[in-house]
Amino acid sequence: MQTNASAVEKSAIRKVAMRLVPFVGLMFFINFLDRTAISFAGPNGMTRDLALTAAQFGFAAGVFFIGYVLLEIPSNLALHKYGARRWLARIMVTWGIVALLFTWVSSVEGLYVLRFLLGVAEAGFFPGAILYLSLWVPARHRSHILALFYLAQPLTIVIGAPVAALLIEAHGLFGLEGWRVMFAGVALPAIVVGVIAWFYLADKPADAKWLNEAERKWLTAELQAEQSGKRATHVPHAAGALKNGRVWMLSLVYFGLIYGLYALAFFLPTIIGGFEAQFGAKFNVFQKGLITAIPYLPAAIALFLWSRDATRRGVRSWHVGLPALLGAVSIPAALYMQTPAATVLAITVTACAIFSALPTFWSIPARFLSGAAAAAGIALINTVGNAAGFMAPFITGAIKDATGSYQAPMFVVGALMLLSAVVIFAIGAGAREDIPELQGRAIAE
Repeated sequence: MQTNASAVEKSAIRKVAMRLVPFVGLMFFINFLDRTAISFAGPNGMTRDLALTAAQFGFAAGVFFIGYVLLEIPSNLALHKYGARRWLARIMVTWGIVALLFTWVSSVEGLYVLRFLLGVAEAGFFPGAILYLSLWVPARHRSHILALFYLAQPLTIVIGAPVAALLIEAHGLFGLEGWRVMFAGVALPAIVVGVIAWFYLADKPADAKWLNEAERKWLTAELQAEQSGKRATHVPHAAGALKNGRVWMLSLVYFGLIYGLYALAFFLPTIIGGFEAQFGAKFNVFQKGLITAIPYLPAAIALFLWSRDATRRGVRSWHVGLPALLGAVSIPAALYMQTPAATVLAITVTACAIFSALPTFWSIPARFLSGAAAAAGIALINTVGNAAGFMAPFITGAIKDATGSYQAPMFVVGALMLLSAVVIFAIGAGAREDIPELQGRAIAE
């Protein structure tokens, strides 16, 4: 009987990994590319054409997160109520339409408005995707599934940066500047894939025709038993999640990680563009795109291997804390490198650190939150974290304008990632029996 159960379990998890994760990962790929497209447009004509200062560019990049944060929790609760298939598809089509409008932006004020509206349109997608995938697999498989999903984020830059560069080099297509062509090229896939998602996704294992009867029964029973256990001993409802101290501590951890992620994502192309003045190196647009992509391929590999170790051992506080410490040291160190290659190497270490920490981090909240509490708690953590999405580019740009260099803002990034490490180690030290993994005991297979 155990052999049959094991075979059904392996088959069901494999089908979820092959059927859902690549498609939801594709949605995430397009999502991250659309929200960071401004980082490619800025140093390749948009900053000049719209006469943007570094602070204005940073504010335009960050104002996205104001709209995003305002609607994050309501959007995730709506997903819980109406179903992921409908809600994620609706979000994607909406942001695709808004993203397309960047093609014709003509002023800094218009850029601000569109970035704000893009945040409103995208609100709820990422925590909704995390919640959706978490509802398809038991806890012992969640770290692995989320790691596969999270691979889409570094691969967005690995693939997206050269693609964005090629689109920018299509200057004059339809009479548009290259950066406008790029905005149109990355927006249209969101609309197409959003429509497909409506028909492709299923809301729960019981609705999945691509699972056989034994697999549907096993997944449904396993997930119901897990949810029942949470209701008996864990945070029971949305209001409780919003008042839970551990949720707020995790929010602080995520804040530091996201601050580092978006400081890197929005300003790395600009920093690379500055190599010409700093080191006398000359690169064309496509070469800059390839250099921007370099740190993210090793980051994708590190993410996968680190998350596999977390799955094998059970999630421990150091699976998040050690990468955060590494990022805290490496991002300021990049400022003191003497060649473009050394600078990119230090930035690569930072990217590996950030992306190793993130998927492991997201396996933690679903271990003590269920139902509406999971929807609200995950959304709250993501909301607080994405406040850093606003602050990181704006503060980075403002300090750069004030000081004339990126040294001071990168030390701010390092300090906040250090704070993330300290807090997650504190959570691990104080963890009780309801999150045994953080105390160093692996989940029973």
